Amino acid sequence: MFHFKKFCSTKLINIQLDCIVKIYAKFVKIHASMKRIVNFSSFNVFSIEKEIWDIEYHNHNFYELIIIESGKGSHHLNGITFTYQKGDVFLLRPSDAHEFSIQRKTRFIYIKFTENYIWESLHTDKKSELNKVIRLMMEDSSFVYESAIRNKADREHMLQLAGILLYEFNNKSIYSKEASADLFSAMITILIRNTMNSGGKERVSKGTSQAEKILYYINVNAMDADKMKLENLAKEFTLSRNYISIYIKKQTGFSIQQHVMHQKIKAAEKLLKQSSYHINEIADQLGFNDASHFNKIFRSYKNMPPSVFRKNS
Repeated sequence: MFHFKKFCSTKLINIQLDCIVKIYAKFVKIHASMKRIVNFSSFNVFSIEKEIWDIEYHNHNFYELIIIESGKGSHHLNGITFTYQKGDVFLLRPSDAHEFSIQRKTRFIYIKFTENYIWESLHTDKKSELNKVIRLMMEDSSFVYESAIRNKADREHMLQLAGILLYEFNNKSIYSKEASADLFSAMITILIRNTMNSGGKERVSKGTSQAEKILYYINVNAMDADKMKLENLAKEFTLSRNYISIYIKKQTGFSIQQHVMHQKIKAAEKLLKQSSYHINEIADQLGFNDASHFNKIFRSYKNMPPSVFRKNS
């Protein structure tokens, strides 16, 4: 005898199991794709030239200053994509995950350094304001998703200094170590000047608050659903779930979930402008339930659906 209820129950269980397997496989794929590059030297300088980017999505155990000597393409950073061109300079923290897509053959100059190296080379203990600016650069999220150098003359100077530093570091002649440290110090000073000219002066006078540190963490990890769970976010900053929610709302006027959604909408704008992904693919990448959910949320923020935003862009 055919048992309809038993059949439906078995069928439902199989469907649920299949969904769980697919979701788990997707979770594993995303997290398995994150590679961590480890560097055992406190300071390293080198250049690479590539037509195709073949280094998988990764983060590091060090800070990284990347200068675009030539070429153009896209920089994928913490789930957000934006274009790069000659003269751009990116300052990345250890928690930042990224990779490049190359449109035109690109030459990159890499300067990798530890936090200890920057303090030692700049002797910032004697320059309290300089100390504050560097701390701001290393912690503030607003310096991540664009070139750190905007001034045209400074972009040229950074390219020249990076080229000389590359030569001195690899030449290993007399006083090359000292010259390298001085050149690196000059580059950081130019970064500081651009930071101050981009609104950093006011923020330096206030210092980096607990709220700013939490918001930076949210900005970097907004696409990581696990890290954005309230209990995990609270644990990261040794606060209670209730307190961190009330604190961020009081300090900024927006809830943690609103800050996360704001970052997702910013990422969606970048993808709609600069990629050929379908709407449903973007929705999936950014963690929305489906294209309909993404469409509804995007419209509430931008007063237009994603398709119209893309067309207008």
